[in-house]
Amino acid sequence: MGKKKDKAKLKAKAKDKKALKKKMPKSKCCVSKDRCKRCPIRMLKEGTLPAGYTVKKRKLVKIEKLTKKKLAKAA
Repeated sequence: MGKKKDKAKLKAKAKDKKALKKKMPKSKCCVSKDRCKRCPIRMLKEGTLPAGYTVKKRKLVKIEKLTKKKLAKAA
C-alpha cells in the first residue's frame, strides 16, 4: 500500500508543476485579428503577463528596477 500512495503523491506534484509552469509571451505581437494564446497584448489585458514585463509598441519589454543611484542620476 505504501508504494501506491507514493506514486499518487508523485503524480500530484507533477500536475502542480505543470499548472505553475506558464508559457512566456511572444517577444513581438503578430498583429492578427484574433489574438493568439501567447500574444503579449492579450496577456497584458488579461493580467497574465509575467512580473517584470510590459508591452510597448507591440513588443515585450522587461521593466528595469529603479535604484537610488539611478533615481539620483535622473534628477
